[in-house]
Amino acid sequence: MQRPDDTPTEGGWAPIGQPAPGPIWTTLADGSPAPAPAAGPVIGAAGRAVLAQQPESAADRQRRRNRELAPILPARVPWVAVTVFTVLAVGLAWLIAAPLWLSGEGLANPWFQLIALGMMYTPTIAALVVVLFVARPRSIPRLLGLAPLRPLGRTLGLCAAALVGFPVLAFCSMLLGQAMGLIELDLVGLSGLAAIMTASGAGELGRDELTTVALVQLLTLPLGVLVASLSAFGEELGWRGWLLPNLLPLGTWPALLISGAIWGVWHAPLILLGYNYQRTDVLGLLLMVGWCMLLGVLIGWLRLRSASVWPAVIAHGAVNAAVGALLLFASPTSMQDTGSVFGTLLGWPGWILLAATALILVVTGQFGKRAVPGLRGSEVASPVS
Repeated sequence: MQRPDDTPTEGGWAPIGQPAPGPIWTTLADGSPAPAPAAGPVIGAAGRAVLAQQPESAADRQRRRNRELAPILPARVPWVAVTVFTVLAVGLAWLIAAPLWLSGEGLANPWFQLIALGMMYTPTIAALVVVLFVARPRSIPRLLGLAPLRPLGRTLGLCAAALVGFPVLAFCSMLLGQAMGLIELDLVGLSGLAAIMTASGAGELGRDELTTVALVQLLTLPLGVLVASLSAFGEELGWRGWLLPNLLPLGTWPALLISGAIWGVWHAPLILLGYNYQRTDVLGLLLMVGWCMLLGVLIGWLRLRSASVWPAVIAHGAVNAAVGALLLFASPTSMQDTGSVFGTLLGWPGWILLAATALILVVTGQFGKRAVPGLRGSEVASPVS
């Protein structure tokens, strides 16, 4: 458990603020002091002055900032803040979605897209209220994972992994869904894409033209992910930016699963109207909660492994963009069949692949590696027990 005077290391928490041990002295035969051989060379006043004039390295600067702003993570769960955050996020979501219910139009409401977008920013509002008025941390950007971006290679590398990995998971889920008989794909004739183009007024396109359109869709998917990440940020700053770190005193797995469950329940105003699973009962909500817990494990791992919220934002945006964009490979029959959602990343194939990916991370020991803000693994001092 983190103590208030601790700063994080790669494997635990190390005391800060203790002076470095000085040289070890002994006495020679003539009574004059001399450094013990094991203590190494002694730096005189001139040497210390030279060292003091040397520019501070980026790693030293981050270590100093981490010490000054410690503790970055709470030593215990701030239950009052967690309660306020959860009530605000869920309550605001219901408030914003109220027109969908009061109008009786549900998902057919012409303002649905705008309402859904507004809902996505309620976790950010809740997080900002908590860090500003309920439990203000020493450093808001560090707690929320907004900064530092250093080491840039780690942050951008995990962002790139999310950008590629989650669309691949979504596509593989559809392939597995077809093998399970849950969805029908047409990867050759692209009949589903042809139906979309005809319905949009583009007329009937030949096979080569459909292939070109499909390739353009795939090549521009990264751009779609970045656009979707703008709205995903509204959720991730709350779920993985604030909630997950504040639940970590419970342990990594409880924090991942509880934050994922709360994330799933937060979707209730839309799920109970038939969104995603086309069910308006408790079973539809339970399906969403279970899926969010699985997906939250992977997105949460990105957050902990990078000490940054940005890979989590990209991952969330990638899921939102890919699930819809890849439906162009489904057949027209599957597009019209609401049950086909169970053959996608949202359904049983997705559950299987998400769980398999999490298992791989467990077996390879990835959940035991937690990054320190601003520092590479090689720059982190060994933990002190």
